[in-house]
Amino acid sequence: MTPRHEAWFDDPLVRPYAVTGGRTRSENLSLDLITLVVAMPSIAEAAGMDPEYGQIVRLCQRPISVAEVAARVDLPLPVVKVLLCDLIEQNLVLFRTAAPLTETPNKHVLQAVLDGIRKL
Repeated sequence: MTPRHEAWFDDPLVRPYAVTGGRTRSENLSLDLITLVVAMPSIAEAAGMDPEYGQIVRLCQRPISVAEVAARVDLPLPVVKVLLCDLIEQNLVLFRTAAPLTETPNKHVLQAVLDGIRKL
């Protein structure tokens, strides 16, 4: 194969489509920008993965947000979400979403915290 024939894969419009196999979103999970992800496998285990998956696993050795992962791997956010969902479904990455609004502390708890801080 000549280098000219391989150039299509580096096209910014084709590459994300090829990386995700044409998928644009995960069927099971809905990750938002502030969802934290952390990898379970070691960096050594990431060496045998596809390059994009391996790069994400190396980045996620410590908790990191989905938005930051997308920025660092230089792929569009929807592509990173699909790749992260694949890793989550394979139990290679754990995720933690922000607390829903219904679970936020009530006004009395926040006032008690504020009062406690003021006493310090």
